[in-house]
Amino acid sequence: MLRDQLTEALKDAMRAKDTVALSTIRMMIARMKERDIEVRSQGNQDGIGDPDVLSMMGGMIKQRQESVTAYVQGGRQDLADKETLEIAVIRRFMPSQLDAAGVEAVIAKGIVETGAAGIKGMGPLMAWLKANYAGQMDFAAASALAKKALGG
Repeated sequence: MLRDQLTEALKDAMRAKDTVALSTIRMMIARMKERDIEVRSQGNQDGIGDPDVLSMMGGMIKQRQESVTAYVQGGRQDLADKETLEIAVIRRFMPSQLDAAGVEAVIAKGIVETGAAGIKGMGPLMAWLKANYAGQMDFAAASALAKKALGG
């Protein structure tokens, strides 16, 4: 489980005195615990599962990428570099990203699996992709490719 990997990585970062990894992993664990508390109100006492953790990490990466762009535009390369280092730490816990050809192949498989036809099949297709390939692709780009594949 990703929870165990994060806990072990936190200990390793402490031993190595890696301040960037330590602060980033602590932030990831804190966000995961916040999400655990959020789902308890829905009756889930076990907390979020790995797919939700991967989704959370994807969101954290996206936030940092947006911050890097803003910092570079604002002339704050030091802060942009810090965000880039945090992105690298988060990515260590995510599965490898699919390339463009891989995303197209997965979309084709998803169309067959879900029986999606036309633009109305977009919702079920995207839900299938998120359930089966969380953290492995940029879903905004995948959405555009899926729309094209469905003739939209």
